[in-house]
Amino acid sequence: MTRVDKWLWTVRLVKTRAAATEAARGGRVHINGIAVKPSREVVAGDELELTVGPLRRTVIVRGAAEHRVSAPEAAELYEETKQSIAERERQAELRRLAGPVDRGGRPTKRERRRYDSGPRR
Repeated sequence: MTRVDKWLWTVRLVKTRAAATEAARGGRVHINGIAVKPSREVVAGDELELTVGPLRRTVIVRGAAEHRVSAPEAAELYEETKQSIAERERQAELRRLAGPVDRGGRPTKRERRRYDSGPRR
């Protein structure tokens, strides 16, 4: 048995343990349909839902590890549901079709001065 925040970090579903803790505190982690706190224990057979940004992943817990493991080993510790995989692929396709996002590029010297001076009255 492992804490849910540590398990999420160990199996590489989130980048940092702090991010896993924050996700659980923010109500973005559900085990068997119930929102959980970071200290909730995860056992094999639990269905875990994790929402990161616009993406919701649903996985079945298969095991736990004492320490963070490599990606191939981490993939053996859970099984993603078919609906979750399909939704993740659909979201990736939508992002691909949307094309690159134009963020305006680097500001010119004049634009930088305008930003730094704040709102004009």
